[in-house]
Amino acid sequence: MSCPPVSRCGCGCEWSAELIDDLEVVDARIKTANKELRQLVAATGSTLMELPGIGPAGAARLLADVGDIRRFATRDRFASWNGTAPLDASSRDQKRHRLSRAGNRKINRVLHIMAVAQQGGYGDGRAYVKVRKAEGKTHKGALRALKRRLSNTVYTRMVADQRRREKASPGGQSGASADSCATGSTPNTGSSDKPQPGPATYQPSELHTAP
Repeated sequence: MSCPPVSRCGCGCEWSAELIDDLEVVDARIKTANKELRQLVAATGSTLMELPGIGPAGAARLLADVGDIRRFATRDRFASWNGTAPLDASSRDQKRHRLSRAGNRKINRVLHIMAVAQQGGYGDGRAYVKVRKAEGKTHKGALRALKRRLSNTVYTRMVADQRRREKASPGGQSGASADSCATGSTPNTGSSDKPQPGPATYQPSELHTAP
């Protein structure tokens, strides 16, 4: 195996300089890709990137994998699909819940990144996690609750975007309606992280049925 090139001084600074140059090239490519994704997402009329913690890549992934948000009649079905609806894993002596591993892992990751960003102070997540921990949840449990809440936020925003597109399009039909208790922007401890019986299973006729 050949050794990496080193400078005449023997300190390896020439090799380090080459690595820095490579990283700068990669960084430039990432910036270009993000710029292109931002333009593509904006062209769809989506406002997902206005939500704290969602960048161009996350918004593009949501649009690509979710498709028509109207195929999810409620935010609970959306949460079951993306794996943020907690499942009952209680035993006789202990009541607890766990997240489903059967959901869409790519969308789950987008929501996880969103939750971590908000927990770090970018949005209302930090205050929400603090409230849930004060109620007795572990840090991990509070983060799971935040992901479930953000799933509601994303669902509500995508429904609103869909309605806006329909109003702008002549002859458009109304799509799914968000729950009246859809999550807002201020921390609360409502039913947004209510445990679900498990990932919803959809019949072919149900996928495109608006409520």
